[in-house]
Amino acid sequence: MPPPGVWTNAATGRWHLRDDLIDALRRIKVPNVRWPGGCFADYYHWRDGIGAPERRPTMVNTLWGNVVEDNSFGTHEFLELVRRMGTEAFVVGNMGTGTPREMAEWWEYLNHPGGSSLAEERVANGHPAPYNVRRWGVGNESWGCGGSMGIMRDAGRMIDGLDAHYYTVPITWQRKGSATQFDEREYFVSLQHALHIEDVITRHSAIMDRYDPQKRVALIVGEWGVWTDPEPGSKPGFLYQQNSLRDTLVASTTLDIFNRHADRVRGANIAQMINVLQAMILTRGEQMILTPTYHVFDFYTVHHDAVLLPLALLDAGQYSVGGASMPAVSASASRDGQGVIHVTMTNLDPNQSHTVDAELRGAVATRATGRILTAPAINSYNTFERPDVVHPMAFDGARVSGGTLTVNLPPKSLVVLELR
Repeated sequence: MPPPGVWTNAATGRWHLRDDLIDALRRIKVPNVRWPGGCFADYYHWRDGIGAPERRPTMVNTLWGNVVEDNSFGTHEFLELVRRMGTEAFVVGNMGTGTPREMAEWWEYLNHPGGSSLAEERVANGHPAPYNVRRWGVGNESWGCGGSMGIMRDAGRMIDGLDAHYYTVPITWQRKGSATQFDEREYFVSLQHALHIEDVITRHSAIMDRYDPQKRVALIVGEWGVWTDPEPGSKPGFLYQQNSLRDTLVASTTLDIFNRHADRVRGANIAQMINVLQAMILTRGEQMILTPTYHVFDFYTVHHDAVLLPLALLDAGQYSVGGASMPAVSASASRDGQGVIHVTMTNLDPNQSHTVDAELRGAVATRATGRILTAPAINSYNTFERPDVVHPMAFDGARVSGGTLTVNLPPKSLVVLELR
């Protein structure tokens, strides 16, 4: 099933990848793309998506929308998307309706250099060189077979990663809530639900530590993000939702949690990329807009392949609603290959600025420059008519003195800083 919006037959009448979307995704340096993704992975048979497109079988996607899937976007098309994005493939095999042999043959088709029937079939289909796909998922949400403890006990020595999924649902699974129409109480509860992922990671890590104290096996958060009710008027099975400043702050605090647990969490995939759930990009015909979440991922590229730095926040304050409270500020710090330090900070409080002092342990810096992402309201969002309601701006509210970084964080904001 193609990432909606990436694969289009507009303008030319022939199916093709959209250059504008690929250019936008290249700018945020996507590390890997998981496909076929979600529940559909356990109904997808890879041979349906190779060979001449006009001869590929069709099926009805009964999981999402009951639409006809023509398989025009298959293995070769996905890997061409990956190549053009400059990223890496994360292929999920079919454990639900497929067989171990089917997955093994997919691996051989993609990775064997030649000589086997499957490798020669790949050559005949237009790709002589092996794809060398390294990342493979064994099914989707298959932990019903025993959960973290059973998998680590019985198969931990044979796997490189354990998959976990976690969604931030603002209200309940039965009534998730609107992506844009919510009050401060619902905003606060959404943040509480988002922060709970740290407890999930901590519990998973404790089980994994029992069987893998050297932390060889990675915890991969294969799906995460905000899941709300679909937009009014959209097809419910397509999971199309808008994306507000609330999504910004959920994404940034979640990424900070992943960073804090980087010894075990060594991969994560937000769901999803385009037009579905907490997407980076929304499209309408030939139009496209960047969502607030896209800008979060842009800010956090400074942490890619960098060294995590300890960051002690001094008296950052609390954000409270109705007698409940949470830390008002979340942050991450890293040093890149050139020795430049970057800090990302989020103020979850929509009403108050918070001035934060942070100790720069073992770091030398004299000045800070940065950008900020905020908006007039917690439910502000970008539309095709107003695509820049939530967009990055220059930030000058940080200073460095005597080994301490002081930042004046405006309400409901995310800041990225470069320290030199």
